[in-house]
Amino acid sequence: MANIVLGIFAAILFICILTGSELLYALGAGFFLFVGYGLYKKYSLSDVLSMAWKGVMSVRTIFIVFMLIGMLTGVWRASGTIAYIITLASDFIEPSIFILLAFLLNCAVSFLLGTSFGTSATMGVITMSIGMTIGMPPAMVGGAILAGVYFGDRMSPVSTSALLVSVLTEVDLYTNIRNMARSAALPFLISCVIYFALGEMLPDAGASAAASADFEELYIFSPILALPAVSILLLSFFRVPVKTNMAVSIALAALLSYTEQAQDPWNILFIMIFGYVSPVPELSPMVNGGGIVSMLHVAAIVCLSASFSGIFQGTGLLDGIHGKLETFARRFGNYPATLLSAIITSLISCSQTLAVILTSQLCGTLNKDKEQFAEDLEDTAIVIPAVIPWSIACAIVLAATSAPLASIPYAFYLYLLPLWKLLSMLWKKKS
Repeated sequence: MANIVLGIFAAILFICILTGSELLYALGAGFFLFVGYGLYKKYSLSDVLSMAWKGVMSVRTIFIVFMLIGMLTGVWRASGTIAYIITLASDFIEPSIFILLAFLLNCAVSFLLGTSFGTSATMGVITMSIGMTIGMPPAMVGGAILAGVYFGDRMSPVSTSALLVSVLTEVDLYTNIRNMARSAALPFLISCVIYFALGEMLPDAGASAAASADFEELYIFSPILALPAVSILLLSFFRVPVKTNMAVSIALAALLSYTEQAQDPWNILFIMIFGYVSPVPELSPMVNGGGIVSMLHVAAIVCLSASFSGIFQGTGLLDGIHGKLETFARRFGNYPATLLSAIITSLISCSQTLAVILTSQLCGTLNKDKEQFAEDLEDTAIVIPAVIPWSIACAIVLAATSAPLASIPYAFYLYLLPLWKLLSMLWKKKS
């Protein structure tokens, strides 16, 4: 019965993606489907709903991150921080290399901050805004950002994801990072080549000069406007927690909105909640957005996704998969089994953390080499959730940067990592 339920849910998601329907409808249908499974297993409705609520509560701290991201992206727009950085960058950024640059900048900041969400709300927003200004395709820029923010999330010394894998596999964090750097070298270089080639194939865009002039009509520019962005980087050097770091940047941007842009305090609060709206219509696509309200859609996705995890754990919906994975591993190898497990858990758990934990539980007994298993987890369960549209790992990054769902196919680094590992394993097997 469990396999039938999972198959129906997969079919619903597939139909939703195929028809371009609202993802929340599919997740809502999945919720009722899994609640029905709990009732079929003789649990009471209150028990099943308690399981779902427990799942939501397990990720409750992420809603604070949502609020901070919404407020940050709103006041960065209101203060002129984003516009000022765009104006500075547009003078020397060559459009043909911008997609590659977006990837590299987000790689660097994510390695520094160790968080995909913090990077997407800062450097991700900046690079997407610059891309819009100079006429870059949003999907390509969004894909480069999505891939870049998970570069550091996977292998930064301050990444909670890397720490989680180290704890689960009992492998030293820095040993794991060294192994990850080795396995990521070629996928990273190939990704850089692809992003450079994409940029070379695009026609030149010349909107930046006009946009910069319009920005100067909308904002009063001065170097101090870069302070909210600089504070993010500076505080990260001192290992200030990401939430505190973002809160400091929000306070600085709010202060600059009042002192430099003459925004009314009540209007600043309004912007934090509902987002910034440009009085210059021509600039709306580049500067409008942000605010807590902009994160409500992704918050709904997270609530439903997290409720699934509670029901899975409470009803044992995934218990039957373990035996099948052991059979698969004996026939095809440990890494393909880990990859398959990561794909399944990413599709149905909708959470990177849960995907890592479930994959570790399902495949931990398959591989006796702890270092190898840690590397396998990093190359599967860490990156695969980032390309699942209904996963928290993907949805939050796209929402924070206002990137379209069409960005996902352009996150080349996230596909090349598991693919390269699979090809390497098959090559060694043949030789």
